[in-house]
Amino acid sequence: MPNSRLGLIALYLILLSGCSSAPPSPAPQIIRLTCLAPSPCQLPPAAPLNNGDLLDQLSQTEAAWASCAAKVDSLITCQTRQQRSEDGKAKTDP
Repeated sequence: MPNSRLGLIALYLILLSGCSSAPPSPAPQIIRLTCLAPSPCQLPPAAPLNNGDLLDQLSQTEAAWASCAAKVDSLITCQTRQQRSEDGKAKTDP
């Protein structure tokens, strides 16, 4: 009988060890994708000395404006896409 008691106690302890509480799972992190913040457009400094320098400066300035316009267009596209996504979620939410 003592062996059966030890066996029952061992079995009981093994069963209880399975009932121990596990550490809580960390809460999932919500990651929201947002558009980049706009940065100011900057033009290259100018100090043309002759017409050739002035023409080069015009080309550099036009390229800088084109780059700035591309950034603005990209930002507008991102914000429009994000707004449409939020509008779609709002319409489907109960």
